[in-house]
Amino acid sequence: MQFGIFSVGDVTQDPTTGRTPTEHERIKAIVAIAQKAEEVGLDVFATGEHHNPPFVPSSPTTMLGYVAARTENLILSTSTTLITTNDPVKIAEDFAMLQHLADGRTDLIMGRGNTGPVYPWFGQDIRQGIPLAVENYALLRRLWREESVNWEGKFRTPLQGFTSTPRPLDDVPPFVWHGSIRSPEIAEQAAYYGDGFFHNNIFWPADHTKKMIELYRTRFAHHGHGTPEQAIVGLGGQVFMRKNSQDAVREFRPYFDNAPVYGHGPSLEDFSRETPLTVGSPQQVIERTLSFRDYAGDYQRQLFLMDHAGLPLKTVLEQLDILGEEVVPVLREEFAKLRPAGVPDAPTHQSLLAAKNSQDSENSQEGVTVR
Repeated sequence: MQFGIFSVGDVTQDPTTGRTPTEHERIKAIVAIAQKAEEVGLDVFATGEHHNPPFVPSSPTTMLGYVAARTENLILSTSTTLITTNDPVKIAEDFAMLQHLADGRTDLIMGRGNTGPVYPWFGQDIRQGIPLAVENYALLRRLWREESVNWEGKFRTPLQGFTSTPRPLDDVPPFVWHGSIRSPEIAEQAAYYGDGFFHNNIFWPADHTKKMIELYRTRFAHHGHGTPEQAIVGLGGQVFMRKNSQDAVREFRPYFDNAPVYGHGPSLEDFSRETPLTVGSPQQVIERTLSFRDYAGDYQRQLFLMDHAGLPLKTVLEQLDILGEEVVPVLREEFAKLRPAGVPDAPTHQSLLAAKNSQDSENSQEGVTVR
């Protein structure tokens, strides 16, 4: 099972000091956070994609390419790549390039995002969100798997004999997770292709998450990719920790109360009860995260949001120390104990390459037999 963090890259005023970091400071802080994630033994760092204030990650592959040069083991991913408003040709090129630079330490989460105005900014119609996601991803898959693509669709100009460059590393496209919190069509899309499904459940109650994941697992099996238990699932989460849970609540409350997304809404206590947000001791975070298995089943990737709502860099780095030293080692051990045989690991470039080589060998042997 993979553990990591994701950043939405918000530039938010620290409510305890009144200071707002500059965009430059925030971008550099995200890089420092990614490097810290590798230092403390996490598996994944993911960045969002936003094109509006107060967010800075408008160019995820630029950010991840920079991080790739400063890390050795970290899987570099996105928490959203906007499949609806990005040209699939450009996605194919950018992530294949990143894949080469990172020696395969790359995957991505496709999503539609949650910012409505982004559609007209990039010349698209939000009312076509689902059809755009379906058509653009169908083209992206072909661009990564076929050297010469002839294609015609509804939302972009046709392609004739087009070759996307560079080609995927080792002829193995980056693994794709389809991210959605509310759209069953996207769960179906992930299941149809046998891709991963990432339910970023940070704002949603457990019963909704359960329904979405069960739909994906059922359809994954329906399309012949394996049993429902073999489907590839990822979850989000939010945590803030101190040794003493009361200290954690006291320190985090002003950040929660003034956060740009959920501030001035439900109380910290209500939000924590209804969503995966866990503010407390490391042991409370361990117990809460293990409970996700009760409604999501055995899953492959857990990403935590830790650097939001104006938290200063020093505090975020302290949180990562706690996560890496006290929480994740226990979660790895406990999830492994509970995991039945036959539940697959999270895909990596190495595992996908091994599967490809095995399939190529089988095809070659069958060809010899036929001749």
